[in-house]
Amino acid sequence: NDPPSTEHWFGTDDLGRDLLSRVIFGARNSLVASAGIVALAVAVALPVALLAGYRGGRTDTVIMRMTDAAFAFPPLVVALAIISLRGTSMVNLILAVGLVFIPSLIRLIRGQVLAVREETYIEAARSVGTPSARIAVRHVLPNVASPLIIQIAVSLGFALLAEAGLSFLGAGAPPPTPTWGGMLKRSFDFVLEVPWQIFVSGGAITLTVLAYNLIGDGL
Repeated sequence: NDPPSTEHWFGTDDLGRDLLSRVIFGARNSLVASAGIVALAVAVALPVALLAGYRGGRTDTVIMRMTDAAFAFPPLVVALAIISLRGTSMVNLILAVGLVFIPSLIRLIRGQVLAVREETYIEAARSVGTPSARIAVRHVLPNVASPLIIQIAVSLGFALLAEAGLSFLGAGAPPPTPTWGGMLKRSFDFVLEVPWQIFVSGGAITLTVLAYNLIGDGL
């Protein structure tokens, strides 16, 4: 737990490891995890929401009632339950948190599809006999892309916070793999002895989440 110096700009942890190097290397794991979480959620939510919003009727009712039921479960508890069943690893963390993100994305995309499917150009495509699948992919999907891209940018920040929170609880990648959440947990164990260490990984998480939100606001 050496303090910052010219050799170790952020100091060292209790095992003598350079904190700056671990923050830089941990960025890859944390950012890949957040990107994987959002990619998994979008890959599942997008086709389901397109189907529900465009088809409507009983299909929409069944899908949305299942989505509403998913909202009844606390996200963190669900993620912890999945990880406890499958074991602690980065892949299982991405799977667990990605599944938690799916219902909110389904609701967002489905709402946009409902608005787009009533537009005149959609009616024109139907009137000339264009197949429903082609209309959904060629005409509906591009026109719901803008709000989806913005939501992805914001969701990356939430995914990073979720990954850091679960890693802090010991449900992330096992040591010695560095992640910002795992480093935050290790710094918290020594917070009374070296309180400044907690700001190293905590600052990285804060600045990255802020950056994601600023990107979302800009878009």
